[in-house]
Amino acid sequence: MEKLKIAIASDHGGFELKGEIYNYLLNKGYIVKDFGTNSKDSCDYPIYAKKVCYEIINGNFDKGVLICGTGLGMQITANRFNQIRAVCVSDTYSAKMARAHNDANVLTFGARVVGLGLAKEIVDTFFETDFEFGRHQKRIDMI
Repeated sequence: MEKLKIAIASDHGGFELKGEIYNYLLNKGYIVKDFGTNSKDSCDYPIYAKKVCYEIINGNFDKGVLICGTGLGMQITANRFNQIRAVCVSDTYSAKMARAHNDANVLTFGARVVGLGLAKEIVDTFFETDFEFGRHQKRIDMI
């Protein structure tokens, strides 16, 4: 089975947590590429959300992770793109349902909302849950 390819990015608010999650995903065996930002200097989150979305749309990566202060700005930006179904998640149940029922392909969360331990549990749940298809596929097609 081919390894899942994950694009990850953040703004300044999510910079530190992004580094932790990047390393965590690498250590779990995923192929991961960091699309910035590369410091805690103030920056504009839409720039980094767009980079990840383009990589997924173009087929270079399977899924994405976007981190900012709340996860909300990243989610709003990502959902402007066709083929992207981004969810802002702060619990594992929502992460599971986002994959199983909504076939979400971009996970966003806030570094000011979730700590490292919960963030790890969320990404594990998100990337280990498969889409259930069936009745859910019809709804995805309607989007």
